[in-house]
Amino acid sequence: MNIVGPALEREQEIEDILRSLPRWFGIEKALLMYVADSTTRPTFAAEVNGRLAGFITLTRHFPQSWEVHCIAVAAQHRNAGIGSALLAHAEQFVRGQGARVLQVKTVADTSPSPEYAETRKFYEARSFTALEIFPELWNARNPALQLVKLLA
Repeated sequence: MNIVGPALEREQEIEDILRSLPRWFGIEKALLMYVADSTTRPTFAAEVNGRLAGFITLTRHFPQSWEVHCIAVAAQHRNAGIGSALLAHAEQFVRGQGARVLQVKTVADTSPSPEYAETRKFYEARSFTALEIFPELWNARNPALQLVKLLA
C-alpha cells in the first residue's frame, strides 16, 4: 500500500469507492459533493496495485482545528487496515500544520444503522471521544455525532 496526496485529481476513482459503499454513501447529492471536495481540500489516498483503495479528505476550520470531512475504503478492501493507515497519515499531516484537535461527524447512535455503529466503533478504537449530538444538523433521520481527538 502506498499513500498519495494531499492534492489529488482522481475523481472517478473516488466516486467508484463511494459507490461501492451504498449503505454509507447512498445520498447522491452528498456523494457527488464528497467527490468534488476531494479536488479542493487536502485528500490522501491509499493505492493498492496502482488503484485507489481508500481515501480521506480533510477540512481546516482553524489553524489548530481540523476535521475528517470524508473517509472511505472500497468495499473489497475493507478490514485490511487501510482506513487506520489513512487516518494515522492524516493525523500526522494536520499535526505538521499546527493542529491540536481533529474532529469528525458521523451518524449518532440514536439512529439504528448497523453501518454507522461500525463507524463509531472505528473512531472510538482510535481514541476519538464523543463530544456532542446535533439532532437536526443534517436531518432528523441522520442525527450528527461530533467526535474529537486531541493530538499530541
